[in-house]
Amino acid sequence: MEILISAATEEEIAPLRDIWFRKHKVEFLVSGVGMVASTYSLCRQFSEKPYQLAINTGLAGAFDRSLKPGEIVRVTEDIFAELGAEDGDEFLSLKQIGLPGTDILINLDEIRIKEMEEFRKVRSITVNTVHGNETSIKRVMDRYHPHIETMEGAAFFFVCGQFNIPSLQLRSISNYVEKRNKANWEISLALKSMKQAIAMLLEKI
Repeated sequence: MEILISAATEEEIAPLRDIWFRKHKVEFLVSGVGMVASTYSLCRQFSEKPYQLAINTGLAGAFDRSLKPGEIVRVTEDIFAELGAEDGDEFLSLKQIGLPGTDILINLDEIRIKEMEEFRKVRSITVNTVHGNETSIKRVMDRYHPHIETMEGAAFFFVCGQFNIPSLQLRSISNYVEKRNKANWEISLALKSMKQAIAMLLEKI
């Protein structure tokens, strides 16, 4: 199987380059941080070559405190959290303001193997600015009830859908969404967990 694994940064991709993928031809893409860079990189990659599966991976911040640092989750619903309009204190979706477009993406193309079930299914929001303010955190949690947030995930799902490429988004929890405190982040643990999960998964597919 021809598989593309994308992540925003080389730091997130680097551990995966050491894996021996015995059964598949795997290529890597460092897409850049954020929705714009990710969309451009993925469109360029998919225009040059078709893939049978695309996997988006990397770190994520968790709103849900039942998720543990280093835990691997699979995103099945992703939301462009800032796509809409403000009306005073109220946020309006594209549908509510009468504009066409997609702000909520549900992944219907997941791989159907039993090993996927060990990864908890989560709802993610994709943002330009990661949350670090108690007021904005409460507001977005009340609006979407997300488990995690990233800066690329919904863009990844959108582009894969446009190119009809089956997709999977696996994220490793590196921190909780709170006032920014890098001393509490578990980046090494999260990257190690992701490497183990990707190696296992691609051996089973």
